[in-house]
Amino acid sequence: MESIQKLAVPIAIVIAGALIAGAVYFASIGRGPSTGIPAAGAQPSVDIKDVKITAEDPFIGNANAPVTIAYWSDYQCPFCKAFEVGGVPQIPVPAAMPTIIKDYVDTGKVKIVFKDYSFLGNDSTTAALYEHAVWDLYPAKFYAWREAMFKAQDEEGDKGFGNEDSILKLTATISGIDAARVKAQVAAKKDAYTQSMNDDRQEGASFGVQGTPGFIIGKQLIAGAQPLASFTAAIDAELKKK
Repeated sequence: MESIQKLAVPIAIVIAGALIAGAVYFASIGRGPSTGIPAAGAQPSVDIKDVKITAEDPFIGNANAPVTIAYWSDYQCPFCKAFEVGGVPQIPVPAAMPTIIKDYVDTGKVKIVFKDYSFLGNDSTTAALYEHAVWDLYPAKFYAWREAMFKAQDEEGDKGFGNEDSILKLTATISGIDAARVKAQVAAKKDAYTQSMNDDRQEGASFGVQGTPGFIIGKQLIAGAQPLASFTAAIDAELKKK
């Protein structure tokens, strides 16, 4: 009887752990963010005209492009990496961003505005702070920095690349960026950047963005790392209205 009682405790711990893990897994599917899967349920109506776009929001493309894409992301999100640069073995969808940039951004048809939806840990927050500092100081270098950040992404969460030291080392590799100056900018404007990040996430949530990546194109909300065709169809539909 005593040996059975001794076994009961570790078995109970294992079972409890399994139940907790299962709950976390299914919760992540329900909310959409870490899986790239849209959450179930009705979504509110959206319109890109209702998205607040300010000088604080990094963007690429012609400032007066006929079509604007609002894009909520997290630098630790593997589905954002899959969408932007690819190279995520468990997510076989080809990266859509390079083609969108080549066919629409570089031709002056589309502007992509980057919004923060940092939720995957401290590294997510740190990356977003540095994003704003790079945008403030070196807007012409912003996308090169962003692309390098996603290529360097490793395991989701605070488990490797993404803390301040690793971001500073990466930032120093981007030609034309002074990493020490960026660090000082983060320290000087941390409160303002944090407020902007919080505002972005709250705004996204108000439009039905429940995780990353999330996009608004025209009156369409696109959730997750969808195939390129989902984006080109939405963009082309908007261009026809112009």
